[in-house]
Amino acid sequence: MGEAVQSEMVVKRDLRAVAEVRTFVRLVTSGWQVDDFVPCLIASELVTNALRYATTADDEVIFRIGRTDANVVWIEVQDATCDMPRLEHEDLNGESGRGLFVVEQLTRCWGTRPLAGNVGKVVFAVLNPA
Repeated sequence: MGEAVQSEMVVKRDLRAVAEVRTFVRLVTSGWQVDDFVPCLIASELVTNALRYATTADDEVIFRIGRTDANVVWIEVQDATCDMPRLEHEDLNGESGRGLFVVEQLTRCWGTRPLAGNVGKVVFAVLNPA
């Protein structure tokens, strides 16, 4: 039986860092024989939400991507707030607000879990098999 694989990066507190996260996802998934489109999209949405809504200047955002021994890809974004994300009714004409709708549509499941001691949360997504 194989081992699960996980990679992690600390994300700079700057929305331009989302492009660095996508590059990281491509680098990690290149060895997994996985199309990187959906992992990059999900990573972008979750990291953008954390940077926009769940951090202050001193907070860290930690991005993780992994693959189980059954080749299921998962993504996590950890931030320092306890505010849980909510799926909003999508406004098809709006310029934002569809991120979690996209995550919900393109993943097997997604959710959140609080960190011990009320020091933040992890938002996770499990991708559909390729």
